[in-house]
Amino acid sequence: MRKTTSIKIKDISQSKENLLSWAQQFEVFSWMDSNNYNLKHTSYDAVLAIDVQSFLTCDCKNAFDKLQDFQSNIKDYIFGYLAYDLKNDLENLRSKNYDGLGFSDLYFFQPKKIFFLKGNLLEVQYLEAYENEIENDLEDIQNNNEAIKQVQNPIKIKQRISKTEYAKKLKNILNHIHRGDIYEVNFCQEFYAENAKINPLTVYQKLNEISSPPFATFLKIRDHFLLSASPERFVKKENTKIISQPIKGTAKRLENKKEDTEIAKQLFNDPKERSENIMIVDLVRNDLSKTAIKGSVKVEELCKVYSFKQVHQLISTVVSKVEKDTNPVEIIKSIFPMGSMTGAPKISAMKIIEEQEETKRGLYSGAIGYFTPNNDFDFNVVIRSILFNQSKEYISFTVGGAITSKSIIANEYEECMIKAEAMKKALQA
Repeated sequence: MRKTTSIKIKDISQSKENLLSWAQQFEVFSWMDSNNYNLKHTSYDAVLAIDVQSFLTCDCKNAFDKLQDFQSNIKDYIFGYLAYDLKNDLENLRSKNYDGLGFSDLYFFQPKKIFFLKGNLLEVQYLEAYENEIENDLEDIQNNNEAIKQVQNPIKIKQRISKTEYAKKLKNILNHIHRGDIYEVNFCQEFYAENAKINPLTVYQKLNEISSPPFATFLKIRDHFLLSASPERFVKKENTKIISQPIKGTAKRLENKKEDTEIAKQLFNDPKERSENIMIVDLVRNDLSKTAIKGSVKVEELCKVYSFKQVHQLISTVVSKVEKDTNPVEIIKSIFPMGSMTGAPKISAMKIIEEQEETKRGLYSGAIGYFTPNNDFDFNVVIRSILFNQSKEYISFTVGGAITSKSIIANEYEECMIKAEAMKKALQA
């Protein structure tokens, strides 16, 4: 059971800063921030889960069964992530590429303390064993208003795949498409830095300032960090409604307002970008139908342009209904990994991804989020993210794009460079 207290907040922005700054002292925490985007289906402006009461971590083998047992036995909020390589638990697939980060395939924890921020109301939920700490903690948070800004040494970022090698790999992928092996594949490349020392909070603050996305996340699990500026929701459950919002289609923001409006219109009407999105919408519809009540899968929005600080994106919203007793982990298992990060057909695309990419994706293109005590959940897609192993002093961020028969290699490469800009700026500031 949890003790719940609600307090009114005067300065929402300052309260967010205070909460995240105060969280840094803990070995494990998860911070999620919507950056005041009023997107459909947003439950909270920000959520902070602190400290570990119980946890589950494992590799891909039987991972979803273990998560199902953990989630059903805890009957409480659990926060954590699903790494991309859990695909190997679902299909006869392997991940043999280089991994410089060393994140486990799955991690979830039951937090001792949770903070939900919505408007000017902060709801605090502590496990009963810690309820006597609420008053002191709230006082500490209120006084924890010193911005942590540290000067860091320059980070030398390397590119795992050269521009020439990227072109060769895309030619191989296009050959698969022209042969009919796949229709679309999301091909990604890693940028990395070795012997790197950073202050994760400073980098996250900079990244969030640059991008201000609706699914920003700061996750700390001892010496492993995720600093994410994700714009994409993977899947959410609200009672019996399931919502997935895949992104496919990107255009760079322009400073001139008239030109920026025009490029957004061009994106909406671009046949190549729309075909990318529609292919994934079809895949998501098929995935959701595995657990849906017959006839309940619908497309609420198709290829709607959403504008973020750096890019315009085409986002679709696909929904379904499930029976009340449908297991929440089973729903995620049936649609994982997300089609926007694989391609179609999904299994063929994942095999080609493993052949052509140079590094193990790990947490990148996985999902991070939480389950509620009443079996609802909300997970983002881990993209536009910096991953950091503090002990190994290894930094990694990965970017990619959808490759279809209409892809032009030079344009795809340029799209990757646009997506990489925010992470580079955050690390080199």
